[in-house]
Amino acid sequence: MGRTRILSPQRVRRTLRRLAFEIIEQNRGADSLELFGIERSGVPLAQVLADDIGAVEGTGLEPHDLDVTPFRDDRPDLESPGRAPHDVDVTDRDVILVDDVVFTGRTARAALDAVLQCGRPRSIQLVVLVDRGHREYPLQPDFTGRRLQTKHKEEVIVETDGEFAVYVDD
Repeated sequence: MGRTRILSPQRVRRTLRRLAFEIIEQNRGADSLELFGIERSGVPLAQVLADDIGAVEGTGLEPHDLDVTPFRDDRPDLESPGRAPHDVDVTDRDVILVDDVVFTGRTARAALDAVLQCGRPRSIQLVVLVDRGHREYPLQPDFTGRRLQTKHKEEVIVETDGEFAVYVDD
């Protein structure tokens, strides 16, 4: 049928700013935070959140890219990871995982495994721009920009090149 725009660039920007405030409030500041953007689309979103949190808190918060591909359970053809995906020690830190869309929960589960290779965090929280349901794992985001009821066959697209926007393809 086609592509329908769900969130305009202005709406996405406003949503990310709100999420930044929610993260700060939930964690009583930014002192203990480590942000990880799940590759691909979570990385630019994590950068915007880090900038917004840093502006509010007056700190420099640098997000890390997180490649969860070796940790996925739906890719048995891949070798298991031999070492931690980062040299960042997350022990006693509040880890914020940032992704564009949560769907089945498989990517979030893989991200949990990846982060746990980097130490024992105080907490791990999931931030998503869009929650479209249809879980296969009992994982729920802690912070959600927008809940969107979709059909299983539809695809939610988050454009992160230039201005952010969210679309549904059916």
